[in-house]
Amino acid sequence: MLFQTEILPVELTRVDAALDRIVKSSAKIERLGRGFIFTEGPIWRPREGDLIFSDIPANSAFRWRPHDGNGSVSGDFELFRKPSGYSATDLPPGAFLGSNGMTLDSDHRLVICEHSSGRVTRREHDASITVIAAKYQGKRLNSPNDCVYHSNGDLYFSDPPYGFVGMDDDPKKELDFNGVYRIRQGELQLLFKDPTVKRPNGLAFSPDEKVMYLSNSDPERKIWMSFDVDGDGTLANGSVFADVTAQTPGGLPDGMKIDKEGTLYCTGPNGVWIYSPDGKNLGTIHFPEIPANLHWGDADAQMLYVTARTGLYRIHLGIPGIRPE
Repeated sequence: MLFQTEILPVELTRVDAALDRIVKSSAKIERLGRGFIFTEGPIWRPREGDLIFSDIPANSAFRWRPHDGNGSVSGDFELFRKPSGYSATDLPPGAFLGSNGMTLDSDHRLVICEHSSGRVTRREHDASITVIAAKYQGKRLNSPNDCVYHSNGDLYFSDPPYGFVGMDDDPKKELDFNGVYRIRQGELQLLFKDPTVKRPNGLAFSPDEKVMYLSNSDPERKIWMSFDVDGDGTLANGSVFADVTAQTPGGLPDGMKIDKEGTLYCTGPNGVWIYSPDGKNLGTIHFPEIPANLHWGDADAQMLYVTARTGLYRIHLGIPGIRPE
């Protein structure tokens, strides 16, 4: 692994002039490290001033910490947790074993989607692990992938089949669908399943939490969806927000984040796709590798950290993002 910051030029596809407010002419891409297998699930911890991210096939989570505590200079990497998502040894090497998406709860504890264990867990302050979801109607979950909290304390998470070697056809898969769930006061509820949305993945709420967005990582239907969030927190009126199925470059709709103005930053084919709240594509930021996920970091919440295949990258943008504090 190479843990030396490299400064790279910013490559953009500019569709709308509104992109100029977001990606300033002075912006630069920094590659903070490379040599991982498949990086995912970054989460910035404001109190610690560090970034935790997953390397899924390595069944590991890593920590990146800036030297000066505010992210302005290159920092250090260290192993944070291993195994991060699967403790048995009965899956072949290279399977998507480990942790994926992560978030923070209101008590600043790390909440983790564990792929091959088929569960959502919480890392307590003493580093012990509490399982908060593992079965739905007596059957094991598939592969919890991404998670996000509503301000009322409800946790929403997606559950595709990526932690199974055989995916949907794997004999260990107990559920015959892939869906989106909510945990409310300890109760697990299925909120969405649709056979045309085969790979539910990234999740994000609009700033007012009246809309929830969902990415579908299906090469045959590369879409982002939007849902109305009803007063009881359930989802309604699911519709296609954006469709990039016709795009041939590598990469699929995956992780996403939102800034305080409601602009969406979505990892997808060949970069991070940026959309206005009304679904207008503003442009795409391209990285040397295909991005999988992203998160707002640093003190100003304007540094976008991006996990992209074997590397960890970041770029400072013009609008602060929404993140757990």
